[in-house]
Amino acid sequence: MLSNSRFNPVPGFADFWNEIRRPNPYRWPILALSVMPVAGILYWAMGTTVYGEPERPKVTYITTFDPARTEAEIIDSNRANQEVKELREAEEARIAERKRELYKALGAATGMDVEEIERKAEAERAAEEAAEAKRREELPGQVRKPITPASESPLP
Repeated sequence: MLSNSRFNPVPGFADFWNEIRRPNPYRWPILALSVMPVAGILYWAMGTTVYGEPERPKVTYITTFDPARTEAEIIDSNRANQEVKELREAEEARIAERKRELYKALGAATGMDVEEIERKAEAERAAEEAAEAKRREELPGQVRKPITPASESPLP
């Protein structure tokens, strides 16, 4: 099938090979000159960096809420969501406490001092809670002081 096709490259390569094998004194310079334009174009193209346009972002608006809902409906929705959040937090706390009890039982069975480990863990939790409370207290009070020029600075 390919031998009968006009797109078959084999006869072209065979013809090229016959011509290049012929003892012609100009065959190598002609071959070099023939390869130079293609090599130059490839060298130029390989060194070029092209960045495509970024895809335009598609904006999706939240359409689950009724745009005509009243302030009371918004407050009721927020309260319901807060109750669900508190239930989830309580369940997570219950699961964490259950895990601590299981680890205590495992530690006691292996001969570890579980009371000392529990005291250290409680101290770490208390320190984390104190750091979080301190961070929350500082958040609303963050106000940048204006920079005073050096001429007005109280320092010498």
